[in-house]
Amino acid sequence: MLFNDKNKDETNFWISYADLMAGLLFVFILLIGAIVVKSIILKTNLDSKENSLESSTQMLLLRDKELQKLKALLAKRSVELNATTNELLLSKDALELKAKEIENLNNILLSQNMKIDDFNNKIIIMQNLLSESNATIEEQNDKLQNYENKVLILSNELTKKDDTLQLQEKKLLNLLKLIEQKETKYDALIAKLQKQKAQIKNLTGIKIKVISELKRALKDKVEIDPHNGSLRLSSNILFDKGSAHLKESAKKELKKLFINYVGALTANRYIKDHIDRIIIEGHTDSDGGYLFNLNLSQKRAYAVMNYLLTLHFTKKNNLTPLLVASGRSYLDTVKDKNGKEDKSASRRIEIKFSLKNDDAMHEINKILDYE
Repeated sequence: MLFNDKNKDETNFWISYADLMAGLLFVFILLIGAIVVKSIILKTNLDSKENSLESSTQMLLLRDKELQKLKALLAKRSVELNATTNELLLSKDALELKAKEIENLNNILLSQNMKIDDFNNKIIIMQNLLSESNATIEEQNDKLQNYENKVLILSNELTKKDDTLQLQEKKLLNLLKLIEQKETKYDALIAKLQKQKAQIKNLTGIKIKVISELKRALKDKVEIDPHNGSLRLSSNILFDKGSAHLKESAKKELKKLFINYVGALTANRYIKDHIDRIIIEGHTDSDGGYLFNLNLSQKRAYAVMNYLLTLHFTKKNNLTPLLVASGRSYLDTVKDKNGKEDKSASRRIEIKFSLKNDDAMHEINKILDYE
């Protein structure tokens, strides 16, 4: 379920990302369209102004031709006037008439000159407007080109990201297939492991059964440790302080306890078939150095084993190959309820048993408990 949620979150992220890119692309397309429309409108206005200017220019040319004709006519009239000066002198009325005609012609000429000046001013204004329009069009073209370049770059980046996204989707699909295959194998492995774990737990339960059988056989004769089934003997009873020499007064009680304890182990065939070793361990308190206590605990364990080897019970039941001795110094001191060392209880001899494959079962149990 966690994996599916994660997959959905990633899918929603990429869909949102694709929508965002599509929205940006749509905005850029609208922007480019607005710029193109504006450029077309400006170009249309400019064409209209250019046509108007061209028409004004043609009218101006026509006016120039008329002016030339008028000038030519004026020159002709001047010649005629010079030719008829004598005649005008003869006729005052005719002269006044000619003067009026000249005045009229001068007024016409002045009016034409004013119109020409007006047209010249309009031409200058149109030229200025045309220059400004050309500059504006060039500026708009530059902006449009920049926008086109940016859109092209964004389009290329979007294409690359789409390709990358498709590649990642393919990789994700392949990864999902591999995970599904591994999950199937993992489920099968877990099922097999659970089955093996049950079998191993059954095997590791042998020691518990042995301790239970040992308690039942000993009843109230000997008190044993309920956790590991060991027989604990106080060193204060067996040895003098700091000595590894077994007390004579303690041998009888040691013999009795050993025979009852080991007798219960060997008498029960179910227990005897699983016994691997009978271990005699020496333990000390934490007073003194480790090596001193190790040496003392080993010597006391050997002293107890040497005595037990001399017993008829040991020889009769062929226990010699099973007996081993070792010293533990103060590695396994006894703690009271408050967690402090009980020095008197820590100084002890323990007689315990180990089962066949006991070490292997112990390691397996640790692994199972860890899991």
